[in-house]
Amino acid sequence: MESSTATAPGACADVAVVILNWNGQQFLQQFLPAVLAHSDGARIIVADNASSDDSLALLRREFPTVEIIQNPDNLGFCEGYNLALQQVQAKYYMLLNSDVEVTPGWLLPLRELLETHAQIAACQPKIRQYSPDAAQRELFEYAGAGGGYLDRLGYPFCRGRLFDTLETDLGQYDDPRPVAWATGACMLVRAASWHRMGGLEPAFFAHMEEIDLCWRLWNVGQEVWYHGSSTVYHVGGGTLHKSNPRKTYLNFRNGLALVYKNVAEAELSGVLVTRLLLDWVAALRFLVQGNTGDTKAILRAHRDFFRKRRYWKQRRQENPQKLRTNQRPGVYQGSLVWAYFANEIRAFSQLDPQEFGPAPGTQKPADSASQPVPSPLNH
Repeated sequence: MESSTATAPGACADVAVVILNWNGQQFLQQFLPAVLAHSDGARIIVADNASSDDSLALLRREFPTVEIIQNPDNLGFCEGYNLALQQVQAKYYMLLNSDVEVTPGWLLPLRELLETHAQIAACQPKIRQYSPDAAQRELFEYAGAGGGYLDRLGYPFCRGRLFDTLETDLGQYDDPRPVAWATGACMLVRAASWHRMGGLEPAFFAHMEEIDLCWRLWNVGQEVWYHGSSTVYHVGGGTLHKSNPRKTYLNFRNGLALVYKNVAEAELSGVLVTRLLLDWVAALRFLVQGNTGDTKAILRAHRDFFRKRRYWKQRRQENPQKLRTNQRPGVYQGSLVWAYFANEIRAFSQLDPQEFGPAPGTQKPADSASQPVPSPLNH
């Protein structure tokens, strides 16, 4: 079900839709017209990360109403947005990938959700797969799908997508509901919450940065939701394909940093050690498959994570509030790796609903007073 077209002109005037671009001329030309046509009066801004193609010339020639912010270099997703949004005054920021096709009325339901629920800091729409093939467009998309979840070890997954298995959208995830994280491909966030949290983690560069932001929001008592009455279509992998070892490196390095920054003290050592061991299993699996590029990427990820351990300790200490796993909504209390590979669970609906975290408003206070547990980073 796609969004309603019955929206009032200017209804989203307090929203700044900010598209981060790096050599995305083709995507801008293809998808920007729909953003301009269907955003109900929102400001449309392209923040350019020093593109070397003709992106800026295209914008000035064909889209003169689009505001342009020029970053001095390719700062990556995190710092690119951090620098750009320092220059944007708005009540709400919509972080939108350049390879997203929006639909009529896509933005208003998201804005209304935040406008009417002061405790919600960020939300995302339904994300389906962009494709010229009609059948493919019925599938949920990898990066976001029907809302982002985590398992107890901090592995991300979505309603509609477990690992590489995508579900067909049959309306099963149309409901608005709290989730562990909202995708950075299309995320509406309160400007006040964004600035309170300091934006995205700059050391991530790209990948998992939105999960980190949403996790930090939950830790300080704010909420993150999914709204299934809004639909967009995402190409995915437009900048860095999932088969690229650089993406493997970022995912594994940032995955370790993600749990180290955000997991409650009492649970940290167990989660981190288990993640390290499972990473080694993944590296060996890639090696057996002859994929030495990804094996080396995992080894580099571990090396660089530990080299930067003082920085990650500092970042962890800057946000001392940490909810335990069973206190955070959108968290599966089991292991998704075990559920998928050992129990052959292939759909979100097959996971036991009793194994998820509490409903919003029922969380216990953050576990900021738990006793320290020795961490592998201390050695």
